[in-house]
Amino acid sequence: MNVGFIGLGRMGTGMAANLLKAGHRVTVHNRTPEKASALLAQGAKAAARVADACRGEAVITMLANDEALESVAFGTDGIVSSLAAGANHVSSSTISVALSERLAQAHAKAGQRYVSAPVFGRPDAAAAAKLFVIAAGAPAAIQAATPIFEAIGQKTFMISDRPEAANLVKLSGNFLIAAMIESLGEALALVGKGGVDPRQYLEMLTSTLFNVPIYKNYGGLIVGGVFEPAGFAAPLGQKDIRLTLAAAEELRVPMPLASLLRDRFLALLAHGGENLDWSAIGVLAAKDAGQ
Repeated sequence: MNVGFIGLGRMGTGMAANLLKAGHRVTVHNRTPEKASALLAQGAKAAARVADACRGEAVITMLANDEALESVAFGTDGIVSSLAAGANHVSSSTISVALSERLAQAHAKAGQRYVSAPVFGRPDAAAAAKLFVIAAGAPAAIQAATPIFEAIGQKTFMISDRPEAANLVKLSGNFLIAAMIESLGEALALVGKGGVDPRQYLEMLTSTLFNVPIYKNYGGLIVGGVFEPAGFAAPLGQKDIRLTLAAAEELRVPMPLASLLRDRFLALLAHGGENLDWSAIGVLAAKDAGQ
């Protein structure tokens, strides 16, 4: 396929590289052009403008937040005004449900296809083409995007014909991860202050009741205090919990744990955690306990 890719952060770079490895023709655009250099060396073409990345069968966006996606989608020479009729916009960004609905309407009005396809996985999974893709949109649009999903991920889950449903699922998943980080941090603070070795405790937990990668990976970061470089930066975690709460308010779903997590992220950011991995909220309980 002839594919455009917009957004070359740590996730996007790995995804675009795997599209190239799979034989797709990839044109890349990033606000900071220097970030495209490694991909250009692998055969990608550079797009000076957003519009230049929208000349093919599909364009993929992997951007940090609603504001970044709005600027490239609706701006002058943006995706909606540049993408050909029948071409596909695949949004892998973690964005609000409201923006996903707005994008679906705008693309439909322009005669274009739109698939919401956020992913689960950190940058190492993106580089290894091991992401889990959550896809939602018209069946024909998802089918057209399937070669893209096969190149970047290990499995695709087709959730709904409504694109915004994929964003709701993604936000709910990130809420669960953050809740796990907070609860594990509290448990580690409790046993640590009681004189139990945190590493030994984590080894016991992840060998028995919680023998799953998410506890092992995030538990290792918390116990080791390894929060830089951030695989997923704390401001993005705060943003995702904020979007989760916005969706919950719209649907009238009380989420008291999400409200707690919002405050935990705000506390981390207030104390200079802007550049830390979001798992750094896992040490706040220990600090509260005077450790």
